[in-house]
Amino acid sequence: MPNDANAALLDRDRNHLLHSLHSSKVHENARVWSRGEGALLYDANGESYLDGLAGLWNNTAGNGRPELVRAAASQLEELAYASGYAGSSNPRAIELAERLAAICYPQINRFYFTSGGGESSDSNFKMARYYWKLKGRPEKVKFISRQWGYHGVTFAAMCATGISPYHPMFEPLIPEFVHVPSPYPYRYQAPAGAASQGIAAADELEKKILEEGPETVAMFLAEPVQGAGGVIVPQDDYFPRVREICDEYDVLLASDEVITGFGRTGRMFGLEHWGVQPDMIQFAKAITSGYFPLGGIGISDEIAATIDEAGKPWMHAYTYSAHPVGCAVGLAMLDIVRDEDFPGQAAEKGKRLLVGLKDALIEHPHVGDIRGLGLMCGVEVVKDRATKAPFAPEDGVGPRLMQAMVSRGLFTRLRGEDVICLAPPIVASNEQIDRIVEIVHDAVNEVL
Repeated sequence: MPNDANAALLDRDRNHLLHSLHSSKVHENARVWSRGEGALLYDANGESYLDGLAGLWNNTAGNGRPELVRAAASQLEELAYASGYAGSSNPRAIELAERLAAICYPQINRFYFTSGGGESSDSNFKMARYYWKLKGRPEKVKFISRQWGYHGVTFAAMCATGISPYHPMFEPLIPEFVHVPSPYPYRYQAPAGAASQGIAAADELEKKILEEGPETVAMFLAEPVQGAGGVIVPQDDYFPRVREICDEYDVLLASDEVITGFGRTGRMFGLEHWGVQPDMIQFAKAITSGYFPLGGIGISDEIAATIDEAGKPWMHAYTYSAHPVGCAVGLAMLDIVRDEDFPGQAAEKGKRLLVGLKDALIEHPHVGDIRGLGLMCGVEVVKDRATKAPFAPEDGVGPRLMQAMVSRGLFTRLRGEDVICLAPPIVASNEQIDRIVEIVHDAVNEVL
């Protein structure tokens, strides 16, 4: 139980704060984080915890990076804010866009900056609709995404998010958003005679495009690895087939790289694993390691040229787009990603984490699947391993697993009752990776 320092702060918190995914019950024994160092978080009582999810997948460089602090402070002194509207720019935004063009998918060289992932989703929806209007196809207005996909919780982004608990409180959803099944190797059932599970899952997109009418579909939005949905890594033949389908039916392919961008999967961007180029990307989180709210979208040269040739404003805007301080931190973060080889570190440490989890838990009767790519892993627990039947919410397995991990010094998140999500800071040490494995093993054995 929290001692007086944490408890006193929680009392004040309850009086005046609402939290993301607000729940008084969940918040009863919350930790109030007072400082961080690398992959460790310290609560108000001075107790340390391994940050098993790098904050919310974003704090890849960990806490206490002086380079990022200096970049922000220096830019605040030089130019704290300037508008990013047409007719106005700043050197840091220009430099960051140049740097992104040098490391991004080859056909993506133009960028628009936002404050985070949800804004990036909304920006891509607007960009896609505008692009098709300029191409003389104004009827292409629908967006397809996937079950278990997470794309943010602004209203449009939430409609694309395929995690159903986000929807009921705010329905009806926008009708032009539709979902297809996730490739989910552990659970997707391919029809008899399918060439492969991955091809069958990709063909769900073709079926939905034909059902909606190809002339009405603007964009398919997908995470290379579905993060908040349970660290779902697709089959190797899934995205190449998706690219073929999008090309066949003139549907833009947008890659949601908010979690997978900047090294997390072992490559700079996620779709590089399968040699696939998207038409659009969206990013956030690791671009600043969470030190400043920043996100953005990148568009193909063809989309950019179409907009430039239109000769009229793109009526979309954010006050904090191209924020000079955020862009300065982004530039410093890209230096860290390059100089410390974050993709290479994530690949190596992710293999250590995945192998460790499998060695520790693969024989457990309630562990159905252990999966991952780069430094993001998921452990899926089940009530019945033979049938893959999940635990029911009333079983309380999720909260009990969370408490068991927290009591041992690991703070992370679960997908509902059944998937422990792990994506520690890329700077986490091998010893810390091994400790995460040990804690997850002990917590699963205690609860199940």
